Order: sequence, then C-alpha cells, then structure tokens
Amino acid sequence: MTKNVVNNDELGENHIATSAQNPVRNDAFDLTDEQKIEAIKKDVESILNTLGMDLTDDSLKGTPNRVAKMFVKEIFGGLNPNKKPSSSTFKNNYKYGEMLVEKNITVYSTCEHHLLPIVGRAHVAYISNGTVVGLSKMNRIVDYFAKRPQVQERLTMQIVQELQRVLNTEDVACVIDAKHLCVNSRGIRDIESSTITSEFGGKFKNDTTKREFLDYIKLETSF
Repeated sequence: MTKNVVNNDELGENHIATSAQNPVRNDAFDLTDEQKIEAIKKDVESILNTLGMDLTDDSLKGTPNRVAKMFVKEIFGGLNPNKKPSSSTFKNNYKYGEMLVEKNITVYSTCEHHLLPIVGRAHVAYISNGTVVGLSKMNRIVDYFAKRPQVQERLTMQIVQELQRVLNTEDVACVIDAKHLCVNSRGIRDIESSTITSEFGGKFKNDTTKREFLDYIKLETSF
C-alpha cells in the first residue's frame, strides 16, 4: 500500500488548516500551569544554549523563565478552556433590529507556523435574534481565541462560531485585517502587506447586508 507523505514545511507555508478547532491533544491539560512553565523553561534554556548564548549574563539569565511564563500565562493562555470569557446576554427589550458593529478590536495573536506575532484589527457584527451581548464581551471573545498558536482563517471562524452560539443566531460576521511578522520580518520581508480574512453567517451572506457591514468598517475589499 502506498502511503502519502506530507511535507510539513510546505503545509505550513501554504497556511492549510485541518479544521476550525485548534489541534490540541487530549492530554493538553494534564500538567498544571506551573509544571508547564518549568518544562518550557528548560526547553528555552536548551535553545539558547544551542545558539551559543551565555545564560550567566545578567540580561539573559532570567529569559527562559520569562518566556515560559509568557507562553503559558499570556500569549497562549487562550488554549485553556477555563479562561474562556463568560458571555452574559440580555433580552433585546428595546427591540433594536439593525446590525450592531464593533470595529477596530485589537488582535494580538501568534502564527502557529513560525511562532511569530500576528497583529491587526477585527471587525465584528451581529443582528439580534432577541438577545444582545455586552460590548466588552465581543472584545474578550476575540482576545481569547487570539491567544493561541493560530492561523488567521481559523481565528476568524472561531470568533463567528462562538458569537453564534452565545447569541443563538446565525447572523454574525467577522473581518480581520492583520500583519503577520512571519511575512513582514522574515522570508519575503514585505513590511507593507497584510492579510484579510472574513466569515459571514446567516443574513450577512446576503450581498446587501454584507455590503452594509463592509461600508461601516470602511473596508474597500470585495469578498
């Protein structure tokens, strides 16, 4: 039987993702945060030693611990389901029936192919189906899913799917415009380019509603 072999470098460069869920193992949370920090600290020490860095230097000796804490507590904290923001919803008592748009939400994420930053803006909208959500919760949902090793396509889908679940409606949309430092600072080193991804659900698939949303966020790109 012939076995197909996939080149992992090629797969990463082509930004192919296998699903809308992050590829996390079943035993991902068997270790405590402190145990993970201690293990990652040793790994970072090994990397720096291999590169020939002097870890006795005052500037470097605390780096392994700082990086380990940053990975677990900060930039990859969104992997932990216990950190998922609670999304309080309210009845739409004022019967607001038009779309609500939260634009220019700051996105700080990390490319899972090179572990370099993704920095940009998310624009999110929904049309109430009788329920509304606190405005800050939309920002928190974006931040939660961004704090993982990510690809931008998956992040965009996760934001929409979570808001659809919270609001019990398909009428949710998200557009993300972001710079990837794996493109801007290495490889082709194109500092001007950015990546735009979109996900439109329910009424936002209608061209008129979609255009209204894009007009609100002043994005002159057709999808």
